[in-house]
Amino acid sequence: MLGFICWLLLLLLCWPLALLALLLYPIVWLILLPLRLLGIGVDAVFELLRAILTLPARVLRGRR
Repeated sequence: MLGFICWLLLLLLCWPLALLALLLYPIVWLILLPLRLLGIGVDAVFELLRAILTLPARVLRGRR
């Protein structure tokens, strides 16, 4: 909602720039999509490493 309000303010102040931002937003989103997927993959690898490293402590602790 805040982004929409900022865009409306930009539309009032400088409408050509607001229309350019409106047209470029989907293109920028498509360009950044692979980087988001890469970030998800890196996060998954770190979570797997954390689970592997903490497994012996969890096994030795036993059931509660």
